[in-house]
Amino acid sequence: MGERPAGRPGEERADAARNRAKILAAAEEIVATHGVEALAMADVAAAAGVGVGTLYRRFGDRSGLAHALIDRREREFQAAYLSGPPPLGPGAPAAERIRAFLHALARRTVEQLDLLLVAETAGPFARFGGAYHAYHRHLAILVAELRPGRDPSFLADALLAPLAANLLSYRRELTLDGLRAGLDDLLTGTLPE
Repeated sequence: MGERPAGRPGEERADAARNRAKILAAAEEIVATHGVEALAMADVAAAAGVGVGTLYRRFGDRSGLAHALIDRREREFQAAYLSGPPPLGPGAPAAERIRAFLHALARRTVEQLDLLLVAETAGPFARFGGAYHAYHRHLAILVAELRPGRDPSFLADALLAPLAANLLSYRRELTLDGLRAGLDDLLTGTLPE
């Protein structure tokens, strides 16, 4: 039968979609069973039944594979703060939305800390990619609403800084409750109503 051509530009071929699903399932299994430190490209390729070249062409490197494993939860999180119910989603006052956003992001970060550490430390600016940009923009809009006349870009960076994967990995003793309490203290000092 031969290879099925893709439809519209940017559409994934059926065999490529199957390979992607097999690769991500194999990578998730390796991480669940052995931890992120066992996430080696050759092992993932072998477990998925694809060539290592396919894996590198598809994901670039280990960091790209980590980003792909994070992606589903990231999409759910973005949908929740962009269009979900308040206070995380639209409809609540800016201060409540900021707090809900940071608390939800803290939980997400703690739950996927090891994967985020791989993804965020691949290069000097790896942390500041697409998701960070979206978080920053969201917070800057809310900060500008709450505190007109302040620098919303700087304050958004300051609010996101404690959630860096490398910092949280370094501070492993910090619980989710402790992290949220610290974020609340930071909000009280930075964005008083």
